[in-house]
Amino acid sequence: MPESSPVLSRKPRSIYHEIIAVLTLGTIIVWCPEGLNGLQQSQISSIDNHADHYGQMAQQIWGWAEVGYQEEHGSALLNEELKAAGFSIESGVAGMPTAFIASHGSGYPVIGILAEFDALPGLSQDAVPERSPIIEGGAGHACGHHLFGVGSVAAAIAVKEWLEETGQDGTIRLYGTPAEEGGAGKVYMVRDGLFDDVDVALHWHPGDNNSAAAGRSLANKSAKFRFRGYSAHAAGAPHRGRSALDGVEAMNHMVNLMREHVPQETRIHYVITQGGFAPNVVPDFAEVYYYVRHPNAPTVVELFERVVNTAEGAALGTGTDLEYEVIHGLYDLVPNVALSEVMDSKLREVGGVEYTETERAFARQIQSTFEGGSTRALGTESEIEPFYIEEAGGGSTDVGDISWVVPTAGLSTATWVPGTSAHSWQAVAAGGTEIGNKGMMVAAKTLALTAIELFKRPDVITVAWEELTERRGADFEYSALLGDRDPPLDYRR
Repeated sequence: MPESSPVLSRKPRSIYHEIIAVLTLGTIIVWCPEGLNGLQQSQISSIDNHADHYGQMAQQIWGWAEVGYQEEHGSALLNEELKAAGFSIESGVAGMPTAFIASHGSGYPVIGILAEFDALPGLSQDAVPERSPIIEGGAGHACGHHLFGVGSVAAAIAVKEWLEETGQDGTIRLYGTPAEEGGAGKVYMVRDGLFDDVDVALHWHPGDNNSAAAGRSLANKSAKFRFRGYSAHAAGAPHRGRSALDGVEAMNHMVNLMREHVPQETRIHYVITQGGFAPNVVPDFAEVYYYVRHPNAPTVVELFERVVNTAEGAALGTGTDLEYEVIHGLYDLVPNVALSEVMDSKLREVGGVEYTETERAFARQIQSTFEGGSTRALGTESEIEPFYIEEAGGGSTDVGDISWVVPTAGLSTATWVPGTSAHSWQAVAAGGTEIGNKGMMVAAKTLALTAIELFKRPDVITVAWEELTERRGADFEYSALLGDRDPPLDYRR
C-alpha cells in the first residue's frame, strides 16, 4: 500500500455488519446487498442518460480500429471527453504518445480505473452476422477494447460526479493504457512508478458472459527472432546461399520438439512474419514471432531462455546470424478476493444484458456460424455467473503487472453473443452493434458502484492490501519481465 495513504494504519476489525464470512486464504468479504441509495442511483441514472452518447463514442473507436501504439484518434477522443468532464489530463506518459492519465479529486484513497482502446490486426469485420471484412486484411476490435475504453471513461465520470456531490475525500484516476494486445502498455506505466500511490485498481473486459470472479491469467513473454543469411539463386547456385528461412524452420522444429518437455500448463505460439519473397531466391532474411506463456512468471522466464537456445542452435546449424528483440513481458494476474466480492455484489445489483427480438435474431445467426455449435445458451447474457476463485487462466494481460503492485479487481460483461470467442470476427461484429453497447453500460455501472463502495469503506482496501501481500510474499520486489527496453511503438507497423 502507498506509504502516504492514511488507509495503511487501519487494521482489519469486524469491519462492517455486511461482512458475513472470513475464510483462510486472504480475507474474503461477502456483502449483503442493501440496494442503491439515492446518490448511487443518481450515478446510475447519469450513465443511463448518456448511454447513446457513450455508445456513439465506442462505435467511433470501433470504426477507426487502430492497433497498438497507433490509437491516435481513440486516445484523443477519450481525452476530450474526460477534459470536458473536468478531469486534469497528463498525456504521453511512460514514453507512449497514446497513453494518458486523467485525474480528479484529492487525497486518499486513490482509485484507478483502467481503459484500453487498441484493435487487433487482420480481423476487420462489418457489424453483420456473416463473415464480411470491411477492409480485407485490416484491423478489427476483436477483443472489444473500443467498449473497454469508453465504458471505463463513463464510470470514471460518474464517480467524479459522486465525489463532487458528496464532498468525499479521495482521487479518481482513469489510466488510458495503449497496446494491450502484445505491446504491454501497462507494464511501462508500472515500471515508471505511475501506480506507486494508487490504493486500488479496477478494470473490466468484454466477453460473452457477466462475471466478477476473482480471476487469474498466464504470464507471457514474447520476442521477434530475426535470422540473416545470404541470397543466391536457389537452382543455379544454392551452395552459395544460406537460408534465413531455414533458420526459422529449424528453430520452429526444435521448439515443437521441446513441447513434450515443458510443464503441461505451458502455451507456446508463433507466426512467421517474414519468410522470403520468391521460391527461386534463397531468403537472406526471415523472422518468427513467439509467445511463451505459463501461470508462473519465473517459469516463463526459464522457458523463454530455452526458446532462445533453440534459436541460437538453429542459427549455428544453418550458418545464419541471429538477433532477437523482446517485444513484451507480462506477469500473471493476481486475484484479489476482498475486492472481487465487492465487485460481484455490485454486478448483481446492476444485472445483465437484455436483448430485443431483433438482437436475439442477430445472436442466433451469429451462433449458427460457430464451429461445433455454441458453448453457451442464448439467454445467459442476462444472467450473472456464480462467484468463484479461478486457479488458472487461459489468456494473458498486462493488467497482471498492475495486480502485483496494487490490489486489483475486474469483471467481464456480455458484449458478445453467448459462446463467442475473443479474437474472432463474431466478436468484432457484435461489438459493432447495440449488443456491445449494452454490455459496456453494465460494466460502466458496476465499475462506478464498486469505486463508490470502496471510497466509503477504506477498511476493505486494507483487507485487500493484506491479501495481496500474502499472495505475493512480503519480500516481493517488482521487476519488469521486458527489462529496460523502451516501448515498441512500431511493433504493429
